[in-house]
Amino acid sequence: MDRALSLARKAVGRVSPNPPVGAVLVKDDEVVGEGWTQPPGQAHAEVVAIRQAGPKARGATLYTTLEPCNHFGRTPPCTEAIIEAGIAEVRSAVSDPNPGVIGGGVARLTQAGILTSIGDRADQGRRLIEGYVKFVTTGIPFVTAKFAMSLDGKIATRTGSSRWITGEEARACAHRLRAASDAVMVGINTVLVDDPQLTARDESATPLERQPLRVVVDSRGRTPSDARLFSEPGSTLVATAVELGPVRERLSEVDASIVSAPAPDGSVDLPALLGHLGEREVTSVLVEGGGALLGSMFDLRLVDKVYTFIAPVIVGGDASPSPVAGEGVAQISEALRLRDVEVLRLGEDVAIVGYCTKEL
Repeated sequence: MDRALSLARKAVGRVSPNPPVGAVLVKDDEVVGEGWTQPPGQAHAEVVAIRQAGPKARGATLYTTLEPCNHFGRTPPCTEAIIEAGIAEVRSAVSDPNPGVIGGGVARLTQAGILTSIGDRADQGRRLIEGYVKFVTTGIPFVTAKFAMSLDGKIATRTGSSRWITGEEARACAHRLRAASDAVMVGINTVLVDDPQLTARDESATPLERQPLRVVVDSRGRTPSDARLFSEPGSTLVATAVELGPVRERLSEVDASIVSAPAPDGSVDLPALLGHLGEREVTSVLVEGGGALLGSMFDLRLVDKVYTFIAPVIVGGDASPSPVAGEGVAQISEALRLRDVEVLRLGEDVAIVGYCTKEL
């Protein structure tokens, strides 16, 4: 199962809206086939492993990180391929949480006389598919908030200088987070001040082949047509609260989708925006700032997970911005407390990772 989990990680960020899955076939203590989920419309992990094993699959044990599917989607059911291959036993890390699917794979395999079990490395298996779990059970994406700050809680100096607070290892980790996400979201002030690329890049700063959707939350439609993000590979969505006509006219020469999701106070209705992204089969969103957007996301309790990168530097200054604005809480007892907290060492920096919501 550890090998299956390792294989599943190869599919993270590449197979949405499907979940990343890894599979290993073992016969007589020998691995005879293995695989991970291919892009939508192509083979699932179990089928890849079965094809690799060939005749050796008969009588083998299949280790898979997710309960095999038993329904027709873009591809036929994996359960039928397992039965046809003559596999003797299937061990899954977790059940498929899809309300229309859960338990169906195990039931079909059991009906066919195949031994089944669920629960091996369940915690790791569930974390691998946390975006998929949120999406199939609620229809909206899994939201991760990411920000980098100094030891005294600043994201820039009083003059706006912010590059770079953290070191190369922390920035590389941030790019891995982008690569694993379906969308990257920022507020309009981040676009106007920083003019970011918002691309996922490798160690040599080369954009990856697969790019997350770039989402700009821009209530008044101020995104400039010469913003650097429009010239980068991938797609961009501008969410506004004003009439679409003028915004579309101003951005007519760039490749961008524009949606209007006005809230009563004139801001962008963030829950409605997440609903729109869910309709587009976006299963995970990485929110990178700035402070106003992050503050609103936390105020509305829309964040599921947090990555905070902390550099051992002191910025100081009353006018130096902090990463989270918004209304905030009135009492410490009301503060959002993370669970399942993990601390990572990234060169001289550290990252604190934790979950905001109860387990889905």
